[in-house]
Amino acid sequence: MPEVQTPVSLPAEVDQLLHRLGVPRTAHTRGDLTVRSPVSGEVIAQVPQTTAVEATGAIGRAHEAFKAWRLVPAPRRGELVRLLGEELRAAKRDLGRLVTLEAGKIPSEGAGEVQEMIDICDFAVGLSRQLYGLTLATERAEHRMMETWHPLGVCGVISAFNFPVAVWSWNAALALVCGDPVVWKPSEKTPLTALAVHAIAQRAIERFGDAPEGLLGLLLGPRDIGEVLVDDPRVPILSATGSTAMGRQVGPKLAARFARAILELGGNNAAIVTPSADLDLTLRGIAFAAMGTAGQRCTTLRRLFVHESVYDQLVPKLVKVYGNVQVGDPREAGTLVGPLIDRAAFDGMQKALNESRETGATVHGGQRVEGIGTQDAFYVRPALAELKSHAGPVLRETFAPILYVVRYRTLDEAIEWHNAVGAGLSSSIFTLNVREAERFMSSAGSDCGIANVNIGPSGAEIGGAFGGEKETGGGREAGSDSWKAYMRRATNTINYSTALPLAQGVTFDIGD
Repeated sequence: MPEVQTPVSLPAEVDQLLHRLGVPRTAHTRGDLTVRSPVSGEVIAQVPQTTAVEATGAIGRAHEAFKAWRLVPAPRRGELVRLLGEELRAAKRDLGRLVTLEAGKIPSEGAGEVQEMIDICDFAVGLSRQLYGLTLATERAEHRMMETWHPLGVCGVISAFNFPVAVWSWNAALALVCGDPVVWKPSEKTPLTALAVHAIAQRAIERFGDAPEGLLGLLLGPRDIGEVLVDDPRVPILSATGSTAMGRQVGPKLAARFARAILELGGNNAAIVTPSADLDLTLRGIAFAAMGTAGQRCTTLRRLFVHESVYDQLVPKLVKVYGNVQVGDPREAGTLVGPLIDRAAFDGMQKALNESRETGATVHGGQRVEGIGTQDAFYVRPALAELKSHAGPVLRETFAPILYVVRYRTLDEAIEWHNAVGAGLSSSIFTLNVREAERFMSSAGSDCGIANVNIGPSGAEIGGAFGGEKETGGGREAGSDSWKAYMRRATNTINYSTALPLAQGVTFDIGD
């Protein structure tokens, strides 16, 4: 008879994964930072926290590493990122599984997040040979003008729980090829995936052979450890992902010391469904955008404007999907909606739904799903709230699976409501009318950093710069020319003549 396999408990599986990923047990068993899995609510680790003194030391080592790393040719720096991509490929299955257990994502999303890390490594390796400057036209004869790009310095990264590993890679892969060391403060809710990534990166560094000590740093702990990164003058650039409230505190501190900020903040994202929309495609697009990651993406679809002529065709189908979608343990086959990260997320969702009911909204779903895990696991049925008007809690972001639905009459009306919120991250329109699509993407349309047609606002590729406007912070990561944020630009003028002509025809004759 075949040997019967005893199921491994969730904490035991986490321990095994961390061991295979190269994280020593002392790094997750002997600390005072308690880590719970949202999947079951169980305690899965006790992580030692970084002290302020240790954080300052890590920044100091990174600053010293910068002095050496900036002198390494960019293609050689790209070789380290290539090796990091190889190590991530080898660890993809285990790291993706760890993302599921620590952040609650379904397996395809956990694996997809690691694939995103691999993709940005591939992108950055190519970029390491394309840090181009311009040759500039000059008004002076026998002169040449050009711009050159130089490494900037230590790059701080503060990331959130919902993308516990990908956000670090968006910054780290680019920063490394640009010549910048990286010091990372992950969310205190997801330190284990950070420990695993750090161990993976150390293997890449060992294979690389001659990287300076301190090139990659990791700070674990609460908010005050992140403040060390924000305040240290040796960190000239900081990427921070989180709420708009967090950005309001971080931004001024960075500005006060003239540091660069890449702020990836809130996103009260919307979609418009027009009369010509392909409703079957629209239904599928809305479902993932609104319910994926249990509504805990910064690009999650939170507001839906449906034209009155198709409202009664689309919305009842949406209500049915919301009622039937499988909510449960993300490890189980067929589950599409996993848990909220913690009680605070659940309480915030219930508060928003109660406020919506007080405005006269009809709310479908939203209740807690019992019987999964312990009392510290928070599963909810996604909520769809049909609103009387575009007012109330719909105007702010609630980080949970709530989709607010509003009827509209004209495209002008829908676009006005679309832009009438503080955040400006991602947006979309479902239409087969080219005029409507082009209007939405024009300067008179969506005011967001991302504007899509016939796909939802959630789910970006690394080839396009990611980020938004207004209260989303204005930062950009990955894709396009976002690498320039990690470097400093110098304009150079070279005179190869025997004369000394001045610009704008200025004369300054001091005689012979």
